[in-house]
Amino acid sequence: MEYIEDIETLEALYGSPGAPALRKVLDHLSPLYSHWIATSRFVVLTTVGPGGTDGSPRGDDGPVVTQLDARTLALPDWRGNNRLDSLRNIVADGRVSLMFMVSGSNTVVRVNGQARLTADEDLRARFEQKGRHPATVIVIRVAEVYTQCARALIRAGLWSRDDAAGLPSVGEILAEASRGEEGGTAYDEAWSERAARTMW
Repeated sequence: MEYIEDIETLEALYGSPGAPALRKVLDHLSPLYSHWIATSRFVVLTTVGPGGTDGSPRGDDGPVVTQLDARTLALPDWRGNNRLDSLRNIVADGRVSLMFMVSGSNTVVRVNGQARLTADEDLRARFEQKGRHPATVIVIRVAEVYTQCARALIRAGLWSRDDAAGLPSVGEILAEASRGEEGGTAYDEAWSERAARTMW
């Protein structure tokens, strides 16, 4: 198998982007982009660091981020598994990408920028949920914002079908990965209680 090793060969296979693909890109959050992002309760955060890349799903019961100004977003980091993969990357290398999705829409809004991490008490307090605050907040300086072509979500039929039947559970995957030392049915049965304690 031959691999593509240079940009010229790559571009020859695809051709040039059309004007709409270029003109939709802004370096700030316009009113319509702001409205779209404020409606999103789910985003995929991508980071890069010395150990490689990381893609992390982030969700909230309401807007997943808060807009601080036309070029700045704030993303609360609610407690999870404490691996801190994304956060370690942000501390080491602030480059991030975010992919905002809204249930029922085939449009995806993407943001590229620079992120920093803060434990500022006043900012953390803005995200209070049921008396709890996020441990930290990711503050993102927007470099680019644009819509992603809807074809991928349309091809996948993402909102029109449910493919979850028959999938292995997290407990089963963990048991396989740990050769039975972790996970299993007991892990799955205890998940709801663990999640309720650490949701926020």
